Amino acid sequence: MRDLSKTRLVTLISILASGLHGQEVRVSDSAELRTVLRHVSPGLKVLLNPGVYEGGLYLSEVNGTQNAPVVIQGAEPNAPPVFRDGGGQAFHFADCSHFILRNIRVEGFPGNGINIDDGGTFETPAHDVVLESITIAGIGPVGNYDGLKMSGVDCFRVRNCHFEGWGGSGIDMVGCHHGVVEDCSFVGREGFSQSNAIQLKGGTEDVLVQCCLFQSAGQRSINLGGSTGLEFFRPEVRDYEARRITIAGNRFEGSISPVAWVTADGGRVHYNTIVLPDKWVLRILQETTDPQFQPCHGGIFENNLVFYDSRVQVFVNVGPGTAAETFVFRHNAWCGMEGERKPSLPVAEEGGVYLAGAGAEAYRRVP
Repeated sequence: MRDLSKTRLVTLISILASGLHGQEVRVSDSAELRTVLRHVSPGLKVLLNPGVYEGGLYLSEVNGTQNAPVVIQGAEPNAPPVFRDGGGQAFHFADCSHFILRNIRVEGFPGNGINIDDGGTFETPAHDVVLESITIAGIGPVGNYDGLKMSGVDCFRVRNCHFEGWGGSGIDMVGCHHGVVEDCSFVGREGFSQSNAIQLKGGTEDVLVQCCLFQSAGQRSINLGGSTGLEFFRPEVRDYEARRITIAGNRFEGSISPVAWVTADGGRVHYNTIVLPDKWVLRILQETTDPQFQPCHGGIFENNLVFYDSRVQVFVNVGPGTAAETFVFRHNAWCGMEGERKPSLPVAEEGGVYLAGAGAEAYRRVP
């Protein structure tokens, strides 16, 4: 078996010597994968056969083109390759563009699962990145260790991915722009600290999170904003942590607070279903005293369906230094599972529907 592996590697090296532009290459183990990744060019498609692969892969300036992206994917959709062991994280992509990572499983790393960043060159963000059909599980388990960490990434799409058990964030975004997270699931595990499922901070803007499932997915399932060291903002420090964030059509089950606005400029949360939060429905916070930042302001919470019970005593947790009076609440349906208690909000709601005491029957009718 060892001789066969050596033969395959020699054959692979001879193929690499002839150039891989626009070619499709199939690999079967970590040695072959590392060999191929040293010779990446636009249009290369790397197919990974089922099996267990080592992580610790660092790829710098891997650049496809719009018409010829670099693709790394599992060869068999029903048997994705598993990245386990071999470093603090499975992949680190630095200052890369036009690449697709698809149909793999990442599990058990003590650091981050996958890290994508601009290589510290804020003026040249990583861009045109697609991650799809990826499972990231068992990361951390405790501390600031993320399933997917993105810093300085523009024009990205994360879709049909599953996150289960992490330390910090399922997806942590610092200074990311023009992206979509869709059709993903975030499931908390016991024994993992799980601060939040998705965090958007450090100057992140123009991001849509839609059609995702959040199950007991951290203290805050969605963190619109956060608290970022000034040196990490991309491309530069402005007066907000996050701006123009849209959270639409998702389902939240559990979590201490499904939604939190933190030092954010606006943001829209609409058409979501929120089921039985553990403490608050949402939070409005200002986690900095730096005067160059505006108070958290201007968020819109509308057309959401909220089921709550006696665990929610305060519907909206408003912290000091915020402009909660600038938020808008309209056309939400509030379904109490018990009693006659209506939500108390920081401002009057326009067109709200209140089903206090009738939520249990309504809940049975929701798929």
